[in-house]
Amino acid sequence: MTAEPTRDPGTDGWGRRRTKTVSWHDPAPATAIGLSMAGVDYLNAVIDGTLSPPPIAGLMDFTMVSAEPGRVVFTCTPDESAYNPIGSVHGGLVCTLLDSVTGCAAHSALPQGKGYTSIEIKVNYLKAVRAGIGELTATGTLVKAGARVSFAEGVVADAAGAVVATASSSLLIFDL
Repeated sequence: MTAEPTRDPGTDGWGRRRTKTVSWHDPAPATAIGLSMAGVDYLNAVIDGTLSPPPIAGLMDFTMVSAEPGRVVFTCTPDESAYNPIGSVHGGLVCTLLDSVTGCAAHSALPQGKGYTSIEIKVNYLKAVRAGIGELTATGTLVKAGARVSFAEGVVADAAGAVVATASSSLLIFDL
């Protein structure tokens, strides 16, 4: 017996077409206000809806759910729109989630007038992520706050609590 793929004549064999609409607000107003705030205050203003989230949050369906000095938590529920050719969520989405939580962990400890950017991130993928896995929870923790370079770690767990990826990151700290 052999298995023959069946073609849906209405879809050219590609499966049913799906769509995803991405919406965001102009980031300039929130950024301008955020520049006048300490990092943790800015992050909490995004969480409580005083300021709009960054556009990447809408694109990748990230939600920042908590922020305190040195620690942030995001959630994300991935879907098939992030699939790679082998039928799992592309590692780039998970890496971006980790880059976001490690960066925001560093940001949460910065005073007004300071900014950051990633220097390096190292990601360990421990488990495949597929649509239907449920909500991912990513936690970023500041390991060391430096005047020029900070270090942070991130962990992403699935809805069952299994760790799917970890990261360590170094971030450049600079005057805005």
